Amino acid sequence: MFKKVIIAGIAALTIGSASAGCSTVGNYTSCSDGNTYSTFGNSTYGSNARTGSTWSQHTIGNTTFGTASDGSSWSHTRTSNGGFGYDSSGDAFSYWD
Repeated sequence: MFKKVIIAGIAALTIGSASAGCSTVGNYTSCSDGNTYSTFGNSTYGSNARTGSTWSQHTIGNTTFGTASDGSSWSHTRTSNGGFGYDSSGDAFSYWD
């Protein structure tokens, strides 16, 4: 009985989760949910045709930074024993591995 409940729960999670189908040609990815992404070197630019939102992300060394779809910026720097940065709300964070 317990096995059936677990299997039924896993099946419900699997069936309930949807993902967008995407296809990539060169550096351009287009997804069925309206999202598109283009990667040039260490930079990725994205947009959503349904919402009109855009975003970007760039990596230089151990630091990744970008602009979220609402226009706010964020960054994350990875160190040898953790990382630090600020999120798109402007809140600083740091952590240790």
